[in-house]
Amino acid sequence: MSRETKGDRGRPDRGAWRDDPELDPYEIEFLPRFREGRGPRGAFVNPHGVVIGDHMYASPESPLEQWSTETDPEVMSGDEWVHPYKDIGFRTEENRNLFEKGIPPQAGIFMHPDKDAAYEANRPHDGDSPETKKQPER
Repeated sequence: MSRETKGDRGRPDRGAWRDDPELDPYEIEFLPRFREGRGPRGAFVNPHGVVIGDHMYASPESPLEQWSTETDPEVMSGDEWVHPYKDIGFRTEENRNLFEKGIPPQAGIFMHPDKDAAYEANRPHDGDSPETKKQPER
């Protein structure tokens, strides 16, 4: 496949990349144990008619392209919306450590062990009864 260049810096045209499964910027080098049974490496059309993994990350059939206040986000939940090899989430440090080096994520990554963010909500107050411990209405 030829790489067309654009501009004076000689950078490849992104459109020339879209059909080359080896050039996906979100793909990582999985350890062999994580490659088995993952699914297709190239782009595929999911059951909703949306192309997944084509380097464009936009498809006219995608609910994202027709989103409105009436769209239920659940329409895009499930594994059929995620490419098994090419996903932006694979580029996080935690996922790269796991899938490329076999280092599992550390527990408590988003925790603040020395801070109790719910301190006031859990603090007993004088005169508290089960009725006063309910969540306040807004």
